[in-house]
Amino acid sequence: MGELTETGAQVVGGVRQEADAYRGDNPRPLGGYLAVMAVYSVVVVSAVLAAVTTGRTLPTRWRAQDLLILTLGTHKLSRTLTKDAVTSPLRAPFTHYSGTAGPAEVQEEVREQSQLRHSLGELLTCPFCLDMWVATGFAIGLVFAPRFTRLIAGVFSALAGADFLQLAYAKAQQSAEG
Repeated sequence: MGELTETGAQVVGGVRQEADAYRGDNPRPLGGYLAVMAVYSVVVVSAVLAAVTTGRTLPTRWRAQDLLILTLGTHKLSRTLTKDAVTSPLRAPFTHYSGTAGPAEVQEEVREQSQLRHSLGELLTCPFCLDMWVATGFAIGLVFAPRFTRLIAGVFSALAGADFLQLAYAKAQQSAEG
C-alpha cells in the first residue's frame, strides 16, 4: 500500500507542477475548469445512456430548420443568461457587478475566492463559453422533448431577431437625426 500511496503522490506532484508551469504568473483555475468539464461530460454521458435505456434514437442528421432555430436560440439564450440584468441573480454568487455593457446588458467581474467559483464565474459571464452548454441542452431536448425544445428555441430565436431589429431601428433613427 505504501508504494501505491507514493506513486499517487508523485502523480499529484507532477500534475501540480504542470499546472503551475501552465499558469505562469496568471491565476488560471485549472482545477475549477476540470470540475466544469467533468460535470459537462457526466451530463452528456447521462443523456446518451438515458436515450439508449429508454429506446430513443439519436438523429442521424440535423434538419436545416432545427439547426437554424437552435443556432439562433442558443445565441440568444446564452446572451440572456450571461449578460441580462434580470438574470444577474443567477450569476451573483460567482461575479460582482462592474457596470453596463451595451444595450440592456451588464458587465460583471469574476469572483476569485476559489478555483471552482472562478471557473463558474467565467462560464456564466461568457456567452461564447455558455453556447456549448446551451446547444448541448437543446440537442438533448430534441431527443427527449422535441416539440417543447423547438418551442423554447423558437422563442429565443424570435427574441434574437427582435434584438437585431431594435438595433437596426436605433441606428436608422440616429442616421435620420444626423
